[in-house]
Amino acid sequence: MQVQIVGMAWYRPETFDRLRSMFEDGDKLHRTYKEWLAAAESGRKKLEAQGHRVVCVDIDPDQFPEWCRANGMKLNAEARNRYGSFVAYKTVTGAQSDA
Repeated sequence: MQVQIVGMAWYRPETFDRLRSMFEDGDKLHRTYKEWLAAAESGRKKLEAQGHRVVCVDIDPDQFPEWCRANGMKLNAEARNRYGSFVAYKTVTGAQSDA
């Protein structure tokens, strides 16, 4: 049986508002960290119940914009998803690539 790895963008309470304000689509995120966390935990549990291995990937407000610039991406959901997948892959495989 093959397990699918899912990288899930994850936020810390102390950086949530800062990140939300810097994302181009930040207005589409939950208004509070507490609301976001409840929805994120529900989504994570649902994915795990489907047999996926979920890697919660911290979105750092200093590192993430740099990664986006280096990869020609905007600060939006597409970039967060791609970054989550990238970091999850590195975490699981031990890959050292930065791109």
